[in-house]
Amino acid sequence: MAETMQKFDFAIDRGGTFTDVFARCPDGRERVLKLLSHDPQNYKDAPTEGIRRVLEEETGRSFPRDQPLDPSLIGWIRMGTTVATNALLERKGERTALLITRGFKDLLHIGTQARPRLFDLEVRVPDVLYEEVIEVDERVVLKQDGRRIPGRNPVKEVTGSTGDVLEVWREPDLQRLECDLEGLPSRGITSLAVLLLHSYTWSDHEQAVGALAHRLGFSQVSLSSEVMPMVRAVPRGYTVCADAYLTPKIQQYLKGFTSGFKGGLKEVTVLFMQSDGGLTPMDRFCGSRAVLSGPAGGVVGYAVTSYDQTEKKPIIGFDMGGTSTDVSRYAGQYEHVFEATTAGITLQAPQLDINTVAAGGGSRLFFRWGSKSSHPAGGPLTVTDANLALGRLLPSYFPKIFGPCENEPLSIEETMKSFRQLTQEINHFLSTDQSQSGESGGCHVNSIATKDGGSKMAVEEVAMGFIRVANEAMCRPIRALTQAKGHDTSQHVLACFGGAGGQHACAIARALGMKSVFIHKYSGVLSAYGLALADVVEEVQEPCSLRYEPRFFEELDCRVERLTSRCREALKARGFASAQVSMEVFLHLRYEGTDCALMVTAEGHPSDARSCRTGDFRTAFTQRYLKEFGFTIPDRPIAVDDIRVRGSGKSGIKSLTKVKSSQGPPNPVEVTRCYFDNGYLDTRVYLWEELTCDHSIAGPAIIIDKNSTILVEPCCVAQLTTGGDLRIAVGSDHVVMLGTELNAVQLSIFSHRFMSIAEQMGRVLQRTSISTNIKERLDFSCAVFGPDGGLVSNAPHIPVHLGAMQETVQYQVFRKGSTGPVFFVASRGHHADIGGITPGSMPPHSTSLQQEGAVFTSFKLVTAGTFQEEAVTAALMAPVQYPGCSGTRNLHDNLSDLRAQVAANQRGSRLVLELIDSYGLEVVQAYMGYIQSNAEMAVRDMLKEFARRQRQLTGLLEVEAEDHMDDGTPIRLRVQINEAEGSAVFDFTGTGTEVWGNCNAPRAITFSALIYCLRCMVGQDIPLNQGCLAPISVVIPAGSILQPSRDAAVVGGNVLTSQRVVDVIFRAFEACAASQGCMNNVSFGSDRSGYYETVAGGAGAGEGWHGRSGVHSHMTNTRITDPEILEKRYPVILECFSLRPGSGGRGRYRGGDGVVRKLLFRDNVVLSVLTERRSTRPYGLHGGEAGASGLNLLHKVDGRVLNLGAKTTVSLEPGDVFCLYTPGGGGYGKEDSNEKPPAKRQRVTESFPERGSVFEYRQAQESV
Repeated sequence: MAETMQKFDFAIDRGGTFTDVFARCPDGRERVLKLLSHDPQNYKDAPTEGIRRVLEEETGRSFPRDQPLDPSLIGWIRMGTTVATNALLERKGERTALLITRGFKDLLHIGTQARPRLFDLEVRVPDVLYEEVIEVDERVVLKQDGRRIPGRNPVKEVTGSTGDVLEVWREPDLQRLECDLEGLPSRGITSLAVLLLHSYTWSDHEQAVGALAHRLGFSQVSLSSEVMPMVRAVPRGYTVCADAYLTPKIQQYLKGFTSGFKGGLKEVTVLFMQSDGGLTPMDRFCGSRAVLSGPAGGVVGYAVTSYDQTEKKPIIGFDMGGTSTDVSRYAGQYEHVFEATTAGITLQAPQLDINTVAAGGGSRLFFRWGSKSSHPAGGPLTVTDANLALGRLLPSYFPKIFGPCENEPLSIEETMKSFRQLTQEINHFLSTDQSQSGESGGCHVNSIATKDGGSKMAVEEVAMGFIRVANEAMCRPIRALTQAKGHDTSQHVLACFGGAGGQHACAIARALGMKSVFIHKYSGVLSAYGLALADVVEEVQEPCSLRYEPRFFEELDCRVERLTSRCREALKARGFASAQVSMEVFLHLRYEGTDCALMVTAEGHPSDARSCRTGDFRTAFTQRYLKEFGFTIPDRPIAVDDIRVRGSGKSGIKSLTKVKSSQGPPNPVEVTRCYFDNGYLDTRVYLWEELTCDHSIAGPAIIIDKNSTILVEPCCVAQLTTGGDLRIAVGSDHVVMLGTELNAVQLSIFSHRFMSIAEQMGRVLQRTSISTNIKERLDFSCAVFGPDGGLVSNAPHIPVHLGAMQETVQYQVFRKGSTGPVFFVASRGHHADIGGITPGSMPPHSTSLQQEGAVFTSFKLVTAGTFQEEAVTAALMAPVQYPGCSGTRNLHDNLSDLRAQVAANQRGSRLVLELIDSYGLEVVQAYMGYIQSNAEMAVRDMLKEFARRQRQLTGLLEVEAEDHMDDGTPIRLRVQINEAEGSAVFDFTGTGTEVWGNCNAPRAITFSALIYCLRCMVGQDIPLNQGCLAPISVVIPAGSILQPSRDAAVVGGNVLTSQRVVDVIFRAFEACAASQGCMNNVSFGSDRSGYYETVAGGAGAGEGWHGRSGVHSHMTNTRITDPEILEKRYPVILECFSLRPGSGGRGRYRGGDGVVRKLLFRDNVVLSVLTERRSTRPYGLHGGEAGASGLNLLHKVDGRVLNLGAKTTVSLEPGDVFCLYTPGGGGYGKEDSNEKPPAKRQRVTESFPERGSVFEYRQAQESV
């Protein structure tokens, strides 16, 4: 594909607000243009209008808007577009139906079963993309050698593309399916998504269904086996639905775009950017690969222009737009993820790892104290307003796009008026006794507390405070993105682009320790320019089930060669010569027995006698694994999950533009006054277009471009390169001394810093641990504590850990009577086995603590820098001394994970010490206290408001509630509230005694449940720390189920009783009806394998909302194993996983339905069930009905049906089926009520769609 120098070439990024156009003229000159994406009064389509304007201005000819353009002047067009993204966000795709294997109609509704926001009582999950579901009566299962089920004879055996042998149990009933499909078109559904289990490896059934659908005239039929043939049915299902939902919309847009040109652009090469950073022909541009089409161009743009192949210094891409900021990384190769969530839909497709956070120029600023908040009367201020107030934006150089007609300049008068009002309100609360604590923040998510510090804040201090908070909010994902993979954040260059980033680049680079900022001359339109630099990509991928070992190398080489040939031929057919084509081969590798797979290339690792011909993938994999996770597993086989080949046709342009030098100094166009940390400074203003490559500009300075404003801060120096780009050397700024009195701005920043420390501890723990629970399920928490052992910040917010960590740390503090430490850090991880009477250390019928495994009261793990391996090993093996008990069954993982926890604590300790070095011990400890006061005030405000309502309704300031465990044990609560103080006494007197069993719950469990409930009822983001409990006194009778004796069995208390405590608290406060009240713990195993899961149920309804069906609630949020992974690794077949209709309680607002889950066993196993709500029902509120109780049935192979009860262990044989029916949620309000539902309370971040690997990590961490 040759360059078209005799014609006009266009690269166009069609964004949500603006469309950016880069044009290369026939004489080699380059032009850029920015116009509104939607301006129906002037033009129909922005990209077409951009092309028209360039052609008209450059040729001098007239091209009327109402006539198609002449394409003979155009060489090629490359586009990135947000059409697919917007359709997904706004749910405006094609009307779609889902065809899925019978028994799984609700699989994508249930999804992972985790709720996206941990503390929202109203569980809001984005809607699925399909309107109707049709179950296809077919079934294929993987064959397991030596395992036959009586009475289950396969129709035939087939071999899949992975090499796995499959058994066809039922061929698809196409005649019945045809009848089901015939009615869809009449209901307006013409697009189909097809998802059949195990079609990733054997697609014949999907192909047959697809052929039938095409014959019936459906316009779009997407097959999961074609869209993305990767194992795991749920993400593959979401992906195929997105493809069916979005592709017709893309085709509609392409049809409209091409209609603006004579001949429909048939003679012009038109390419579209895909989510993976590669271009593809217009006719192959599809929905599942288009979601990141827009931002992908920016990544390519900075990667090609900023990365120095000689220096090889990695780049952080920083694209700050109007409402959000995109962060990514490039170090010589594009960093891809293969499963990511956008707008609530998980897409299983190659995507650039672009992390989007809710902080942009248009992000709103607010001040919040306690649970109340304030905004300026004239409308919300934004980050852009803060920059304007500080003199960092000059209205005369800013686009005139404001006002009712979008043609007015920025109004400094209106901005300052609003800031003066907000400053007055802040100072009012600073000076009053009622503002003992509070919070303020910018960019939706940032918060600070305030109280009288002895002086009033100036308008500039308030605006500067919001800028600092916004900067810190954007620093956190950059730290997380780099440190997640073992990289040093400070050793990167910050490549800044986007309209708003130039004002923040120097400050963010300095905060992260970076020494250099790079801003391309086309930074304002870099996404469009990146399209011109990009390659055409052809990518093929197929699943695999081979080991990476010599006996399979020949087969791997053959499959790689076949895929490579396909890529090469496809690129050749598009006009690329062999010299323009390059190939990259990737293997998706993981250690057997783990889920942590890496997509690995062998670049830099040539083949040898111990590798396949393509390269030494073993060395490449182990080196990268060591880099990212801190260890390898030398004796563990390596499995190949997928083979991927990425072919690139080199077609990007090469810019030859050079900037001339001038011997004179740069001339500022004016000198203005800008506010910085040390007050107002004279700041020179320069026009970028007037600078030359020998100009050096010392900060403070402002450099104005046509599409952006760059702030060069004090102690920074900017210089133009010969290519016309800007490099800024970032120097160290002066240190601002901070006192112990509360500074409103600094408290928000300290809150971010403490959270960042906890997050970095978690990254170290996850990277260096070895067990599945910690490394892959992320079942851990890390936290920072004050000198008294009180919790300051923790990450993530796993409900059952919230109170337990603080109780544990304070026990050590008070037990030792220590006054020495000035702070504490701690990490808590779920060790899968610590001994006891059953594997997994969660026996259903334990009656003593020793039967549940090793017990530690206070054990010094590291002494004088030495890990006490011998002593801790003895403690882990100690349970063997008790009858029927074993010591730990996985000592190696225990020791490795404990070392990882030590490493995490060391990291946290070092980071806190660095903070102390910067600010001083007294200051750091003071802000630990202020952060706790912040949470305290929010809880006090909530209690005062509840007391006020309660007094008006009943005249009483006391509420009480009671609920029961299945064995009849009562849990009673009486809450006495002091309205004046905003305090309360939670008295559990009357709760039943310790039980003979394992449903006893230590005090820490009750405290965890209490913090969780308080946070839910506060209803806004607050720091979760010791302050939450400061207004609370708790009375728990000794010897009760909530404060049992020292040796009582407690494993059920952690997973079951904790849920009942939550039910009782919410019942007392009438917050919502009861959710399922159970985690539905199911485990099975044999000498060869073991498996454990918790299963979703129904969520309770509340005032103004229905309960969610098929979701985990309250004290757990565990993701469930995908059906295809379950059947691949364990001796079981999942016959059904769907909702349980009618199990939710009826009412004005309905409770959510539970689920039905049926497991057919293929081998002799021992099944253990630990559940609740089998005899009691989840309560309804205010006339709403109770949800249905759960049921555990066993269908024996001989035909008998047995009720297993709530808790049992039973031996099973092949052909037995365990049927789990989980409880529904309670209803709210009488069903016949005619009252108008109240308006829903909206979250500030309600509509913002985060995405990227950092977001995925946080979601996974809060889903355990």
